[in-house]
Amino acid sequence: MATAGILELDLHGKNEYQAKVAIDAALRRAKAGTYRLRLIHGYHGGTALRDMIRRDYASKCLRVLPLDNGRTDLVLREF
Repeated sequence: MATAGILELDLHGKNEYQAKVAIDAALRRAKAGTYRLRLIHGYHGGTALRDMIRRDYASKCLRVLPLDNGRTDLVLREF
């Protein structure tokens, strides 16, 4: 459930390439009122997506905020 200012993106079932395409598209369409992109990647099938997100997007946003093993927030701007 998304809240105001947080755009959620479910990445279940995607490989790293598909996830990057989806994340980049979400970052492009994020409006001025969006301050976080919440990525739901899961971890029961492995940690490849989690690791890729936390590694590759650290320099593309204000900061990467791990919520738990299955979700990561990309902080785009301060609330």
